Amino acid sequence: MADEQAEPGADEAEGAQTADKSGQGVVAAFGQSLKTLRTRAGMEREEFGKRLGYSASTIASFEQGRRIPPPRAIDRSDEVLGADGLLKVWKDQLERAQYPAFFQGMAQLEKQAIELLAYDTLAVKGLLQTEEYMRAVLSNRRPPLDAETIEQRVTARLARQAIFERRPAPFLSFVMCESVLRRNVGGKEVLRGQLEQLLLVGGRRNVEIQVMPLDCEDNAGLEGPFTVVTREDGKRFVYAEAQSTSALETDPKQTVLAAARYGIIRSQALSPRESLELIEKLLGEL
Repeated sequence: MADEQAEPGADEAEGAQTADKSGQGVVAAFGQSLKTLRTRAGMEREEFGKRLGYSASTIASFEQGRRIPPPRAIDRSDEVLGADGLLKVWKDQLERAQYPAFFQGMAQLEKQAIELLAYDTLAVKGLLQTEEYMRAVLSNRRPPLDAETIEQRVTARLARQAIFERRPAPFLSFVMCESVLRRNVGGKEVLRGQLEQLLLVGGRRNVEIQVMPLDCEDNAGLEGPFTVVTREDGKRFVYAEAQSTSALETDPKQTVLAAARYGIIRSQALSPRESLELIEKLLGEL
């Protein structure tokens, strides 16, 4: 299962395009508005870029709809150009446009989650990835993603990790197959950094990381990765993804069964303490 990760079976496995047609339209319209306001202000791209902390080429990519600016850049643009909020109103739409159509719903659910349970088998969950690991995963996509799309998706994925700083803190549980920890994605240095990240995040009081050992005879997760999200209103959702397609299940019966299945998987996996000890062991072997 994926999650805006664009990783094979990770947790977002995005499509090859920056966004769906609707999303591309939003990005293009924002870019045109930005260019119009900049031109009216009598400001060249280079000068405008310096005010925002970006190069002229990056400003061009914003205006041409090839790259989505982060929220802080939108806020700053609005201030510098005296737009009186005309650019800020695009923020929510642009945020959704960062993701492929099939992941936009899941991205919003992550923001509303009081509990998130994720089982992964092929790559580290996007929420847990280091920036270097993200780039390695995205660079492995076939057909290849262009450099700007990779940068956009890395930015979007990093932004999703704000879930760890939310208050009140949601409960986050991750179970991953041991093979995920042994897969040399990006090379030893990238993997080393990723294992260190797991140890760091796994030390948070609201986070539990568990490993399903390869020699375990029982594994209730052989049907593949999935994520169970519970909102504050108690409504539960199940998200699963593969090969750039996804399913978001809302049927109460199916969501209850998925949560029960996850509970079984957790019971079969190593305990959180044992899992962190295994990660430390693998880190020492690199």
